[in-house]
Amino acid sequence: FMESEQMYGDKGEVPEGEYTIPLGVADIKREGTDVTIVSFGKIIKEAYKAADELEKEGISVEIIDLRTVRPMDRKAILESVKKTNRLVVLEEAWPFGNVATEITYLVQSEAFDFLDAPIVKINTADTPAPYSPVLLEEWLPNHNDVIKAVKKVMYK
Repeated sequence: FMESEQMYGDKGEVPEGEYTIPLGVADIKREGTDVTIVSFGKIIKEAYKAADELEKEGISVEIIDLRTVRPMDRKAILESVKKTNRLVVLEEAWPFGNVATEITYLVQSEAFDFLDAPIVKINTADTPAPYSPVLLEEWLPNHNDVIKAVKKVMYK
């Protein structure tokens, strides 16, 4: 299990009593029809911000929170891509050898004919992670990167 210390201060609804999250079952956080964004962890917040802005422009974004990467909910990803015909994968990781690459391979091998645009991966810069908060903010993907990627797959 991995968790981000930066999320410890997050506020939100918490169910009363004991609850579990099933392994290998993604959660569709937002229904959409134009493009699928797949993400997980704290970086998914950038997808929510981007989706809110894109909605104002008439672009309907479906957001899938993987919640677990192994096992991965392959069915949820494939069904969403078959519905929207476009995919953006957002991950807080270096661009080489990551979960986003596995998702890209999955969709290209099992749903290629449904794609109306090349898949776009959004990752951190391909450099060592900076310590400086200012540099770190530039290094991490943000909602503007997501908006650009969505517009790219939408040919806008």
